[in-house]
Amino acid sequence: MANLPTILDVALAAGVSRQTVSNVLNSPDIVRPATRERVQSAISELGYRPHASARRLRTRKSSTIGIRLDPVTNGISGSVLDRFLHELTAQADRLGLRILLFTATDPEDEIQQFRRLRDGADVDSFVLTSTFHDDPRIRWLIENGESFVTFGRPWGADDMSDPHHLWVDVDGYSGLRDATRHLLGQGLRRIGYIGWPSPSGTGDDRRRGWHDTMIAEGGWSATDLDPFQVAKVDSVSNGAEALAALQLATGGVDGVVCASDSLALGARMAGGPGVAVIGFDDTPVAAAMGIASVEQQLDLVAAGVLELLTGAHGGKVQRDGTPVSDPRHRLVAPRLVVRDSAAPHSVQR
Repeated sequence: MANLPTILDVALAAGVSRQTVSNVLNSPDIVRPATRERVQSAISELGYRPHASARRLRTRKSSTIGIRLDPVTNGISGSVLDRFLHELTAQADRLGLRILLFTATDPEDEIQQFRRLRDGADVDSFVLTSTFHDDPRIRWLIENGESFVTFGRPWGADDMSDPHHLWVDVDGYSGLRDATRHLLGQGLRRIGYIGWPSPSGTGDDRRRGWHDTMIAEGGWSATDLDPFQVAKVDSVSNGAEALAALQLATGGVDGVVCASDSLALGARMAGGPGVAVIGFDDTPVAAAMGIASVEQQLDLVAAGVLELLTGAHGGKVQRDGTPVSDPRHRLVAPRLVVRDSAAPHSVQR
């Protein structure tokens, strides 16, 4: 068996000292960004893996990230968090980090789990998912000085541009903008929106992407667009009901963009090939059914979360008012995946 690469091999490849490599592994914030990047590239190229047990003893850290395992929802759009968790675990492993999963019945129970894991020194930091307006979990973590990053914006817990809060999110606005723009480019004009009841930070953001594009590029007024939007709780059957309601309220739509693949599947089943449909999340179900969708690029989301947790910020809020040079937010651009459902038979060229 070939000898495994050592810390000395990494130092020689990067042209730095052993101590610099150690600093990159254990205290990356004290290493200049250019040097840190060079060492990290050498680690990746050589496939170097630090001895996890020795590192934990030396740094008195668990090298472990805690994240709640969300319950299964509807089996369609609910798979997004499962895919994110897989990406996060795989990328953390390459950095010599571990993921600790736990369950909780509600936000208050999750806070109790935070307290238990912190008091037992079981984790160094947390990743939060499924953020919502005035999320008490965010407030507790900030007040207790814990290291954390959220997948999802704070949506009201503190201002979304506040440099004190570290988050990674997918730009739902641009995703629905691109979806609406694509249908407009196909020659469609009567394009509706099927989304979730407000307030929903994620849902409202996606709705605005459709709304603003229809006004700016479709030539509609805000008042005329009112009948072209329906809000439903996320499910396939509600997607079908929403399309029927749109058809009745507007006299007919030739396309819809949806806040999720669950709603899009229902709309596709109810509207048939005569109505173009685009969903959001690019789930396996959407791919199997030929439904166009917006892919969240969860590999980039996971990379952003780990960058904020392990880089100069270390997942910590900033309390002293010092100017922030490195952005504490990562807004990931999604990607439109075009499939058959984006071009109804009636307008195919």
